[in-house]
Amino acid sequence: MTDTELLEHYQATHDNHWLGELLQRYTLLLFGVCMKYLKNEDEARDAVQQIFLKALTEIPKYRIEYFKSWLYTIAKNHCLMKLREKNRKLVEVHENLLLTEEPENIQLLHILRDQQYSDMNEALLELIPEQKTCIMLFYLEKQTYQQISDKTGFNYMQVKSYIQNGKRNLRIFLEKRIKAHER
Repeated sequence: MTDTELLEHYQATHDNHWLGELLQRYTLLLFGVCMKYLKNEDEARDAVQQIFLKALTEIPKYRIEYFKSWLYTIAKNHCLMKLREKNRKLVEVHENLLLTEEPENIQLLHILRDQQYSDMNEALLELIPEQKTCIMLFYLEKQTYQQISDKTGFNYMQVKSYIQNGKRNLRIFLEKRIKAHER
């Protein structure tokens, strides 16, 4: 029987026998796809079982014309999700190791951030009030140029100019601070 005939028999009778026969045809294909992505035999076997379960729940929901392509797509997406999950866990473990292995570096990082915060506050005080207002609204409150214009009464071009000039002045001030700290 063809894949289409087996699917039609399943849809007509809801007998899992037809579905089992159809899925069994593609066990090796699925295993190969899973090995390609996961590169681990045990994980690939588990993935094939999970893909079978997913297929069992998804088949009744769709009108499938090309079963092999449909199943391949399900398998590929499943494996990609597994890899994303694995990468996310590796990043979390790595970040946790960084935080726990060298407490003196973490303390130094906090000191540097406090200094940067202090320098930024001083730099903001050096700006003219219009620049400071526009910078604060744009960067800290995440407002658009138009929202800032509506709130302050400055026209759109003034807001743009105050932000650009304010950024330049902040950069100049902070560069001077960095040079002063280096001495």
